[in-house]
Amino acid sequence: MDNTTADQATRVSNEAPHDAHGNSTAAWAAVAIILVGFTVGAIAMVLGPNWLLFWISVGIVVLGALAGKVLQLLGFGVPADDH
Repeated sequence: MDNTTADQATRVSNEAPHDAHGNSTAAWAAVAIILVGFTVGAIAMVLGPNWLLFWISVGIVVLGALAGKVLQLLGFGVPADDH
């Protein structure tokens, strides 16, 4: 069995400059919170529209973006490239 393709794929993934792009606690937390915000916003639009609930969902989305940035600054994000 020829493992050349598997070896090449492993070598390429290890050498890729952005192989961990978005794979961090900060990114996952931000995406999860923003997803909750969008879900609440969709429910708000189906229910009427319920504008109070919609604006609460907008706040949740902003909170998710801020939480991701804060977690990145605390060291839970992917390290920045020093080019």
